[in-house]
Amino acid sequence: MSQIENDLGTSRLLRDWYRMHRRELPWRESSDPYIIWISEIILQQTRVAQGMDYFLRFTERFPDVASLASAEEDEVLKYWQGLGYYSRARNLHAAAKDIMERFSGVFPDRYEDVISLKGIGEYTAAAIVSFVWNRPYPVVDGNVFRVLSRLFAVDTPIDTPKGKKAFTELAGLVMDPRYAGQHNQAIMELGALQCVPQNPDCETCPLKGRCTAYGTGNVRAYPVKRNKAKTRDRYFHYLYIICKGKTWLSRRKGKDIWEGLYEFPLIETDRAMDFTELQATDAFHRLLEGAGRLNVSVDLQEVKHVLSHQTLYATFYRIEIERENDALKAFLSVATRDVEKYAVPRLIHIYLEKLKGNLSE
Repeated sequence: MSQIENDLGTSRLLRDWYRMHRRELPWRESSDPYIIWISEIILQQTRVAQGMDYFLRFTERFPDVASLASAEEDEVLKYWQGLGYYSRARNLHAAAKDIMERFSGVFPDRYEDVISLKGIGEYTAAAIVSFVWNRPYPVVDGNVFRVLSRLFAVDTPIDTPKGKKAFTELAGLVMDPRYAGQHNQAIMELGALQCVPQNPDCETCPLKGRCTAYGTGNVRAYPVKRNKAKTRDRYFHYLYIICKGKTWLSRRKGKDIWEGLYEFPLIETDRAMDFTELQATDAFHRLLEGAGRLNVSVDLQEVKHVLSHQTLYATFYRIEIERENDALKAFLSVATRDVEKYAVPRLIHIYLEKLKGNLSE
């Protein structure tokens, strides 16, 4: 048997397994590239079980490119709220507008055009054109890295340019181009359901007889990563300031986390602080000087919120003041009942839900 025959045999085994074990998911019943696009962007950093409701809600409100392109960014971010990685939502919005302008509202079918859209990389472009039009572009995501690294016992780190190139070549080698879309879905599904990071079910795996890592009893050694990303700790103190039914919000700017989302006035410190220490800071004085008597309660204290490269420790203070001061005029004034209308980070959404629960008790 030649190497090509062997590799096409791998593809056949994957597709046979997929037909029997595939999950029934709404985007798999669609041939609409827009629907596939939305599902792939949501699932880039979100598990299927967590992303399903978001997908259904998002596509109900924005069922096609035109509806997404014509929406305001704030509304798009609000419907994305809870998924995190908000740059994905902003990129979706920008790409939808681009499709309306460059392609007259029709989702492009050429790989080169798809990958030119903002926020779409090689993986997403390959997924769209192979799933919808059966174009022979291999997908390489975390699941595929894992399957291929174990199948061929590749010790090249997956988080290096050399590793990415090597795995893309391998992915193309094992793909039967006649069934590109089904093959791509099959290898991703195997990685998601069977060839999982911890305790993979090797005994019932369709590739068991071909898997080098299984044959050498070394499955857990793969995939290889070069370095674990360093993380940093940040300490957030949110001030939910209330006066006569109003509160204040600000919109995050710059290239930090949560760009474009709304939050309460924030004081960030380089270490954990209790309220006595926080009250003594210049930032606290500047924010609340002239606001009169303060009625302060601690609603949530040092909530740990883990992001990809940083860990936040957030404390929420509810502060009732006598009058609006000059410093608060730099913030957006909203009725307390309207806060939920704004797109906020999940951390603040959790706080608002807890607050709502406490008030209803």
